[in-house]
This record gives sequence, C-alpha cells and structure tokens, in this order.
Amino acid sequence: MNRLALVIATWFGCGYFPIGPGTVGSLAAALIAAGLHVYFNAGRLTLLLLVILLTLPAIWAATRTARQVQKQDPGIVVIDEVLGQWVTLLGAPLAGWKVFVAAFFLFRIFDIWKPGPVRKLERLPDGTGIVADDLAAGLCGALILYIGGRFRLY
Repeated sequence: MNRLALVIATWFGCGYFPIGPGTVGSLAAALIAAGLHVYFNAGRLTLLLLVILLTLPAIWAATRTARQVQKQDPGIVVIDEVLGQWVTLLGAPLAGWKVFVAAFFLFRIFDIWKPGPVRKLERLPDGTGIVADDLAAGLCGALILYIGGRFRLY
C-alpha cells in the first residue's frame, strides 16, 4: 500500500524531480489535459470527473506519504498540484495553447502565493490540508481564467 500511495502522491514520479517538483507536477497535469483535449477531444467535463474521482485517493495518498516520510507537507507530494492545475483549467474552454499556458501560470501563482483563505486550508489535518489548499488555489486561478475569457484575452 505504501508503494501505491507513493505512486499516486508523487504523480508517477514527478515529485522526485530535484528542482521544483510542484511545478513539474503542474506541468504534467497541463500536458495531460492538453493531450486529452487534442487526441480525445476531452473538455472540462473530463477534467472535472478526473478531479472528482482522484480527490479522495489523493487525500489518502498524501496522508500516507506524509506520515511515511514524517513531514507535514512533503515536497514529493504533487498530486495536489495535479488536481489544482485541472481545477484551474475548468475556468475556460480548452481552446488553444494560450489557455493552457495561462492556466499553468495562474495556478502556480496562486499555489505559491496562497492568498487568505487558501493558506488557512493548509491547517486541515493530514492529506486533507495538503490537497484542499491546492484545490482552492485552482479555484482562484479558474476565476481569473474565466474573467480573462470574458474579456477575450485569449
């Protein structure tokens, strides 16, 4: 079970990248979303379903991994960045490379900055806090992405 938790938590090894593992996890998520869109014509509904289906396993894996490495929010856990990145992409139709680039940068900004209530979610216990703050950062990014779309910025 520890191996399965590590595979999920590190998003198939992205979390082991020596520099910026969270950024690598976010990039992997954006590339997966782009690939799903280009090759399978998958849209926001697909990403929403993935987020819904993976949130509880992500919390479990993050909890188990954090306990295993004895850190509150270990850098190797990047499944939270994957889910947060996909939540950000829910803010706009997947219609071109500009959306993916904007979503990537918006999510990274909000994930690093963690404005107000987003930072408070980190205080939730175990994997819940690890995942919840990134989902909230994703919602912030989605809102900005949505507003940008309304103003036809991409």
